[in-house]
Amino acid sequence: MRQYWHYDGFRPLQAEIIASVTDGRDTLALLPTGGGKSICFQVPAMMQEGLCLVVTPLIALMKDQVENLRQREIFAEAIYTGLTRDETAVILDNCQFGNRKFLYVSPERLESAAFRRRLAALPVSMIAVDEAHCISQWGYDFRPAYLKIAEIRKLLPEVPVLALTATATPEVVDDIQQKLLFKEKNVFRQSFRRDNLSYVVRETDDKEGQLVHILQSVPGSSIVYVRNRRRTADTAELLLQEGISAVHYHAGLSPQERDRRQQEWKEGKVRVMVATNAFGMGIDKPDVRTVIHLDLPDSPEAYFQEAGRAGRDGKAAYAILLHNKTDGTKAKKRVIDNYPDRDFIKRVYEAAGNWLEVGIGSGLNHTFVFPFEQFCQDKHLPMLPALSAIRLLEQAGYLIYTEETETQPRVQLTVTREELYAVRLTDTQERILNCLLRTYTGIFADPVYIHDRLISERLGLTTHELNAALVAMAQERLLTYIPRRRTPYLTYPLERQELRYVTIPEKIYEQRQESYVKRLQAMQEYATQTGFCRSQLLLAYFGETDSEPCGRCDICRRHRREQD
Repeated sequence: MRQYWHYDGFRPLQAEIIASVTDGRDTLALLPTGGGKSICFQVPAMMQEGLCLVVTPLIALMKDQVENLRQREIFAEAIYTGLTRDETAVILDNCQFGNRKFLYVSPERLESAAFRRRLAALPVSMIAVDEAHCISQWGYDFRPAYLKIAEIRKLLPEVPVLALTATATPEVVDDIQQKLLFKEKNVFRQSFRRDNLSYVVRETDDKEGQLVHILQSVPGSSIVYVRNRRRTADTAELLLQEGISAVHYHAGLSPQERDRRQQEWKEGKVRVMVATNAFGMGIDKPDVRTVIHLDLPDSPEAYFQEAGRAGRDGKAAYAILLHNKTDGTKAKKRVIDNYPDRDFIKRVYEAAGNWLEVGIGSGLNHTFVFPFEQFCQDKHLPMLPALSAIRLLEQAGYLIYTEETETQPRVQLTVTREELYAVRLTDTQERILNCLLRTYTGIFADPVYIHDRLISERLGLTTHELNAALVAMAQERLLTYIPRRRTPYLTYPLERQELRYVTIPEKIYEQRQESYVKRLQAMQEYATQTGFCRSQLLLAYFGETDSEPCGRCDICRRHRREQD
């Protein structure tokens, strides 16, 4: 812990979780957002011989963790959609014959027969399952590919599993352990209570006006969550007009632009980040004073995770939900968008096959580039219901949709070493080239994937500045440069079926729709009730039924005023 992470002590429960997994016991760790989950598998993996297999659904977070480990001189690799077969083979060779300690993979990778064959030969010492609630059909973010982890366990019967999540109801806790084939129940649960965080709901017909009022009243860094991309830009523009520095963030921005805006906000150059729920995962900014939701989240789990990004430094912070009567109507429409009728789902399946030119009976295990927005425009499909249809088809086993995977940037030097000495370079260009030559072999012969964030940190540049410099060097024909790009993919795990054979089972459609409606209703109850402490209500949802009133939320404060 001291050697690699420079910490003198553990946070609550970390040491106990580490002791449990190093004893070879299957372990489920429930730690709130910002509770230090990654330490719980990274430290025991470093204490043991062999490789830690990390399963995580978040490709961006996967890459960040690999880069962070490499900066600590810990050898880690990641396999994700977008790598070539040769690149994947090299990574697996490094894990089998080299000194790699961590291999990060997406759950979809576990479905590959080729990967499983290689996995059996790897020296795996433990399996870490991040975002473990995704394995439960009762969880708010069920991913069918997670069910394949149980099959991996049969290949590695003696290898213990550490499952980690920040949000799970009692029902989901039991389901995780059952689906992951735990030998015995073993749960470490840290209380989700946050004594420094005040939960507030404001009933208002003027959400934007109320937002400005709150930000003018409470100083400090803030995250404002909204539901759609257009509203992020509109809200940020409104705040700028009111003299409050703000940027917007959503998955549709380029990776460089997202990195730049995120960095500006983390460094305090911008006060407010207006974002969709694409923002926040893996972001550890301790001094966020307010997290404000302009729209009702889909579930208490999602709300708790997003609100929990406030006040991680232990100082007073506020989680504020702005609510009005129209939110109930919007919630009903959301159910329709998330669960379109079965005929529409079949229509989307047929449209995707036709658009990709996949014939009936073909496409098995083939992956296609699938720009979703373009597909919807060409086929005249409404985007939200179409995306929901794709997700339901995925859960039924007909498709796998990988959303906007980032491919690493690539560089190849197009001049010889001798020619390089003769070129007049700027100071920045010289530093970049020296760093590339020290870090990557074979860069004169072939394009090599570079870790731009790592190089940026070494050189004291932002990724935006590094990208601009590499573009300029490419224009001067010193090198070829392929920047990061985001590509969505669609994979056919089954050959394309005739429509009459495409069925969406009841447990995937009706049962999950019912579960979604219940979570949405729980969120509406949280927003509209006026009798119970907000913190108590959230904690009870996660199974903590004996908590005391927080004394800080708007309900507790109102009760205190009434008593006075």
